Amino acid sequence: MSFSNKSTASTQPYVSQKEDSSFSSESDLSESRKRATKSNKKSMFRFRNIFQKDEDRPTPPEVYNYRVYGTALMASAAAIIIGYDGGFIGGTVALDSFKDEFGLDGSPHSKFIVSNIISVFHAGCFFGALFSYPCSYYWGRRISLIMAALLITVGSGIMLAASKSVGLGPIYAGRVLAGIAVGFSTNLTVVYISEVAPPAIRGQLTSSYEIGWRIGDLVGFWIAYAVDSHIAPTKKQWFIPFAVQMIPSGLFLIGSILMKESPRWLFQVGRYDEAIKNLVWFRNLPEDHEYIIYEVNQVKESINYQKEHVGLGIWDPFVEVFFRNRKVLQRLCITCGLFLFQNFLGIQSINYYSPIIFAGLGVKGTNATLFSTGMFGVVKFICTFIYIIFIVDTIGRRKAFMSSSALCSVCFWYIGSYLKINDPTKPGNSAGPGGKAAIGFMYIWIASFILAWSGGPFVVGSEVFDQNIRSFVQAINAAVSWVPIFIMSRFTNNMIDKMQYGIYFFFASLAILSIPFVFFFVPETKGIALEDMDKLFDSSLSAHAAHKFVLNNARLETEAKLSDRDLFKVDTNKSVGIEKIENIDDSILVPNKV
Repeated sequence: MSFSNKSTASTQPYVSQKEDSSFSSESDLSESRKRATKSNKKSMFRFRNIFQKDEDRPTPPEVYNYRVYGTALMASAAAIIIGYDGGFIGGTVALDSFKDEFGLDGSPHSKFIVSNIISVFHAGCFFGALFSYPCSYYWGRRISLIMAALLITVGSGIMLAASKSVGLGPIYAGRVLAGIAVGFSTNLTVVYISEVAPPAIRGQLTSSYEIGWRIGDLVGFWIAYAVDSHIAPTKKQWFIPFAVQMIPSGLFLIGSILMKESPRWLFQVGRYDEAIKNLVWFRNLPEDHEYIIYEVNQVKESINYQKEHVGLGIWDPFVEVFFRNRKVLQRLCITCGLFLFQNFLGIQSINYYSPIIFAGLGVKGTNATLFSTGMFGVVKFICTFIYIIFIVDTIGRRKAFMSSSALCSVCFWYIGSYLKINDPTKPGNSAGPGGKAAIGFMYIWIASFILAWSGGPFVVGSEVFDQNIRSFVQAINAAVSWVPIFIMSRFTNNMIDKMQYGIYFFFASLAILSIPFVFFFVPETKGIALEDMDKLFDSSLSAHAAHKFVLNNARLETEAKLSDRDLFKVDTNKSVGIEKIENIDDSILVPNKV
């Protein structure tokens, strides 16, 4: 079984011989379109949320099945570790039992050590994101994720060896190893999900990565609160939160073993029989179904194009992005910009230093600050589901980014102004109504951030590049995302000490700057097939108009091709597989890609 060297158009509709023969009149064609519309409504009612999604072609209801949703959730178990780390580590190192165990007395040197404990994890994540590309190139998405899960489990176990006699060395070493593995996952998980997801719910499924993150957040925050409230300040108090890390790492390992390999990666490396088998499984359709044939044609055309114009070697994407194709490099700059804004808007400071931040707003006592932090986790958890169900594939990525930035900026301008006028940590000052409002704005801020910026950059970064460079550029995206996380986790203490209320003005100003960045450079991607993403970034289209133009053209081309009954046919007498798709004349090839 092999690919033909002749490309097929990415805009070709899926037309079976049976369906094709029925288009003998305009009335028959009209009736077919009605059936397709009815099928779309059924699929929306049966498997998706109450809002209709943008589809580039009629989609059978079977495509929106438990297999793709379940796979996305299993892959997203990797994010539980990231969320749990953000949820538990800040509260755990703030416990008196942890400080007493390792001689941390609240001095500047102790704050330096705490910052190091938190930030070495993110240094590991940076290098892990870069290492993920060669691993996924040679071994695929699934095997690489299994390797990451094993490494996280080992790292989590090493941390448990830390004690007063041994010192903090095992915690440092374990967090670096776990960080490397988490860096793997921030690249490969979202790439894997985007490759197996149907276009209309790709954003929704990729955002399920956020579900794992928020579950980890929630559990981590409340475990830190629970051990402080109910366990005596002994080694057991801080040991439990570290030990709980073994649970999500085990879930991630089980999930990665059960997953099936990405069909797109299998097509790329020439394992065609396995690729078709996995694609059929994900789509819950027979091999000779029109939808399967159409999708195989899309992938085939894309890989043939990449083979001819870019190359499929491990270094070819590097040459293509940085030396040969300036437009792809510009696109990479856009996605990196999204990740930089995401992590410089303040979320990392709040994630890892929320007890300190809430104390600065007038919340008194370790237990009270941990409770406020736990409620933070509840808000993030709820808003993540709102984003996945009602926003990412309905309102879209672009509008959500800009709206969120505006509201985030307003919230931090208020908090900074309040602290400038009445800092409740200074002698003689009390929080008062203004302090309560500031805490309320903090919760509004986190809700707004989660409803766009928390998951949006992962969605966009995983979907706007071609197949053979996707894992390479996403590795760069993931590595870039960990740079601001490392900076904020390492230096937030210093920023709070030196800038005081100015830290909120800093974050608010960056939120304002993100609005024109999104408006002028980030097109909407919802409902667009992965193989059609290049068209969104055509230099003749503005970012705000590209989505409507590309989606409408895809629909018009599909309708036009459906009316041409001699476009291509499926020979049902041939063995099931990619040979069923006959070559199409070069005259109907799509225009040259970017």
